[in-house]
Amino acid sequence: MRFEQQRFELALQQVQQHLSTVFQPAYVFNSLPLSLQVFETLASTNQMLWELMSQGAIAGTAVLALQQEAGRGQWGRQWQSPPGGLYLSVALNPNLPVENSAQLTLCSAWGIATALRSYGVLVQLKWPNDLVINGRKLGGVLTETRIHQGQVTKAVVGVGINWANPVPETGINLQTVLGEQAHPAIASLEMLSAIVLQGIASGYTAWQQEGIENLLPSYLSLLTSLGRSVAVDDIQGTIVGVSPQGELQICTDSAALPSREILLKPGTISLGYDA
Repeated sequence: MRFEQQRFELALQQVQQHLSTVFQPAYVFNSLPLSLQVFETLASTNQMLWELMSQGAIAGTAVLALQQEAGRGQWGRQWQSPPGGLYLSVALNPNLPVENSAQLTLCSAWGIATALRSYGVLVQLKWPNDLVINGRKLGGVLTETRIHQGQVTKAVVGVGINWANPVPETGINLQTVLGEQAHPAIASLEMLSAIVLQGIASGYTAWQQEGIENLLPSYLSLLTSLGRSVAVDDIQGTIVGVSPQGELQICTDSAALPSREILLKPGTISLGYDA
């Protein structure tokens, strides 16, 4: 599979015009100064981008690989990255308190999902970092940070999306979804890359301008797990939301105990997928 830079540049212009009707225009045209470097094969796009940032790459620099040999996902798992998928990372300089670092994943996932939905791809969000369609995993977001004096000063947002690659039983690729449409709006990996990259940039800029509290209602409207029953330390509860710090909010509903709220940090519980 090839990636044509000129086709991507043209697609990015089209996407920016389209998304200026979805997000506020300022969040699209005054967002990160996007630039993309493309590689045939990398160990990890996140790893390569950290190397480029150490050499002076600025916020908005992005790295794409046609395949990864050591991609990473949630829980430290290896992210299978065969040819045919989208593997993309973007550099940020957020300067926010470390306790709020999960907000970068929230705004990025929201931005990607909102952008894709505007093209007829009905993506939802599975806490904390998955993109799903019909309950099956389309992709995920992995945010890595560098901290100085309690502040996140640099970050890399990595995204993996199933485009035309083989997927496990719990996954789905986008070409399968688009094959059900008479006239699919996303016809190439270059177009998908432009949508995802501008979705991240627009979500990030919206977060910078509005704050996470104003974005959370839109994020929660796409969350798959609201109202779902879960057990935490043998205590039954119901998922009621996500906090500004990215914690899953669970309200206990045991008849034997007073109702109370439990907050779970990302990485402390897996909501799983049904095979």
